[in-house]
Amino acid sequence: MGKEINGKICFFNSCKNWGGGEKWHLDMAGQMYQSGYDVVLCAHPASPLFEKAKQNKLLCFPFAISSFDMLNPLKEKKIAHFFKEQKVQHLILNLPSDLKVAGLAAKKADVPDIIYRRGSAIPIKPSLLNKYLFGAVVHRILANSKETKRTINAKGKLIHPDKISVIYNGIDFDGLPSVKKRALKKPFVLGNMGRLVPQKNQQFLLKVMLELIKRNCDVRLKIAGSGALENELKTEINSLGLAEKVQLCGHRGMDFMNETDLFVHSSLWEGFGYVLVEAQATGLPVVAFENSSNPEVVRNGETGVLVPENDVQAFASAVQAFYSDAEKYQGFSNKAKEWSRNQFSMQQSFDSFLAFLQQPSI
Repeated sequence: MGKEINGKICFFNSCKNWGGGEKWHLDMAGQMYQSGYDVVLCAHPASPLFEKAKQNKLLCFPFAISSFDMLNPLKEKKIAHFFKEQKVQHLILNLPSDLKVAGLAAKKADVPDIIYRRGSAIPIKPSLLNKYLFGAVVHRILANSKETKRTINAKGKLIHPDKISVIYNGIDFDGLPSVKKRALKKPFVLGNMGRLVPQKNQQFLLKVMLELIKRNCDVRLKIAGSGALENELKTEINSLGLAEKVQLCGHRGMDFMNETDLFVHSSLWEGFGYVLVEAQATGLPVVAFENSSNPEVVRNGETGVLVPENDVQAFASAVQAFYSDAEKYQGFSNKAKEWSRNQFSMQQSFDSFLAFLQQPSI
């Protein structure tokens, strides 16, 4: 199988934190290594990605990239030497800063296939630097959703659309915890999982809770995650009188899904909502915004309900419909599990990625 792709594949991700992009790099590098391909991973030495790569026995090298390194010719020279020494043929870059530093180094090292993986559905500014990077450095782009692909050229054409391929993230469903049968006893527990940052917009869910309580719904909200807004959220929960109704659970694993009845997602944008797939795979219907890539991940009216962004009344009504109709809930639950497992398996994602690498860069 390893003969299908020539040369070494290098995954380069210098993000110090753990998120969807880091999970994808670890998953794909691990899958390729297990399938006999020549793989190397570059990561920040103090990152969870670096530690997890070592635990998985992947060949991993430490690289820390800062926003100022583009002005550091010695750093670029060092990385270019590494690419030549490792005889890298396919390079997959992650962060914009990785592209600006390691991408330029790869061009200098004559790496024949420079790939930028875009995981954020946020338009890219058509600056002179970006026009150069996407016109003269990047050979092709891998996007994690159709929405992410759309936003790449949304503010001005940077690269030909034919050079952008879409591959959804894959989920290892065997690694998910066994799902408990849901009895839907009251109180009805809403679950949210994500970093406590402005993008994830958890303050909105507090407004939804107030509306549901006003409607005499016996509900609770559990929020799993940590982040910069934790203290602010705690203060707001107390000031709104929700201390008995809302719980901040800190970082949790997928067992968290078994403590909830309905998954509520308030994120303002997602390149690809891993957690939406994971929630549906455990049989949780979803209520989320009809924005970003959510319509690609959640089947509106079948596996969940999508509502206008930041519309408290519409969101609360969607939750209330599941709260008060056990038959509807069960129908959505069954379809959510089937849909996610059929569409977003790790094997499907890996097979698509292999096919992508086998294609010549345009």
